[in-house]
Amino acid sequence: MKRNLNAALEAWLEQGFRQIGQIVIQPQENGYTLTHEADTDRTDLTPYTRPADARALSTLDEHGVFRPLKTAPTLKRGWKLSVPDLAQLRLTLDAFYPAMLGSFFSYQTGQLPAVPLRETLNRQSGMYAVTKKLTDTQANVLVGESCNSQSGCLKLVLWRISEETPVTSLPPSELDPAQSPQSNRRIPLLCAEACNLLVAKAREVVKRSAPPG
Repeated sequence: MKRNLNAALEAWLEQGFRQIGQIVIQPQENGYTLTHEADTDRTDLTPYTRPADARALSTLDEHGVFRPLKTAPTLKRGWKLSVPDLAQLRLTLDAFYPAMLGSFFSYQTGQLPAVPLRETLNRQSGMYAVTKKLTDTQANVLVGESCNSQSGCLKLVLWRISEETPVTSLPPSELDPAQSPQSNRRIPLLCAEACNLLVAKAREVVKRSAPPG
């Protein structure tokens, strides 16, 4: 199926979607304005006007610390970014949240298969091969600590620990787009497979739990 993300984004906006991650989308007569969800009532925001500005705004958090995960709940505040049309809006959102518009489109069209964590770990080699030893209990604890929306990641986790074992350390609202708050107003950030950061943390868990010697 050919993807037209501009058309998809236009349809989502027409359906009332007004937020993605921590960003609120405000349609204007001359385009769109984006702000942090906590800044919608502020009048002292620093203005930006280019999709490329989104990369700089999303690189560091409030304290100037590098954000290795763009979907972490640490997007800094204090800005508003205005673009004149839908095409530039899509480019801007892709810069803030890479590949997330495409993931949602694929999900809606049944083309986003979720890969169980066990399958991801079983593919690892070299220094990460040890992650195959991660137990289901350890995995669930790790997911609860690393993938929660409060301090870890804003993505909804679509995958299971294994085909037989679900994730039980996150609430249903962080596992199912239909159960997420204001699901009809937000373009969800979706996680179809565990990321490299989680695999690296899995390695740390296994190494710490290994007997000495």
